[in-house]
Amino acid sequence: MELHRRTGDESTESGSNADIKTHFRVCRFIMETGVKLGMHSVPIATACALYHRFYQSASLEVYEPHLVAMSAIYLAGKVEEQHLRTRDIINVCHRYLHADSSPLELDSHFWELRDSVVQCELLILRQLNFQVSLNHPHKYLLHYLLSLKALLNRHAWSRTPICETAWALLKDSYHGPLCLEHPPQHLAVSVLQLALSIYGVELPPGALQWWQVLCEDITKSTIETIISKLLQLYDMEAKCT
Repeated sequence: MELHRRTGDESTESGSNADIKTHFRVCRFIMETGVKLGMHSVPIATACALYHRFYQSASLEVYEPHLVAMSAIYLAGKVEEQHLRTRDIINVCHRYLHADSSPLELDSHFWELRDSVVQCELLILRQLNFQVSLNHPHKYLLHYLLSLKALLNRHAWSRTPICETAWALLKDSYHGPLCLEHPPQHLAVSVLQLALSIYGVELPPGALQWWQVLCEDITKSTIETIISKLLQLYDMEAKCT
């Protein structure tokens, strides 16, 4: 993997649009290789967030995104205490990017790549001023789901996959920088509201909306903005396939 690579089809697009597509594809790479490595959902989310934070102040023209992604996976494993071996990360990522190739031999090329991953990890740490602890929406979404389950009719809850859909929407949100643009509580409320809307589930009426009870500082406008951004990511998915 070269540090200064940019694919030909991306270089023909406008820079901003091409960058968005690249980040979407690389975050999908992080998620899929993370699953193959047995990573849990929060470490995968951390890897995506570290990747997005790095490129807030770095250029795709300078730093090869898949190498940054591999280092973000390695660093996320440390941050979330799910340690991964660099050898496993390199082999799984190499297989993902070069599906028809043979496994990497433990030769000079492998050790050069391993050194690149470790050096890039240090680069990410310096770029982020060693501030790598993250407050994810996952714990808030779990709390909100449990609260809504108590409010809804048991049969209404069991016959609609609200829970599974909300978790899937939250995972997909990490294809973009939503996790950096909005508080985690707001992101959790918004994916849950979208899941409810998808299945037409309405909660019992009250003086306040359910999201006003669970998250006092969020507004309807904020929820609509986050949902709009999330739906734009699904439009991007169609363009990246």
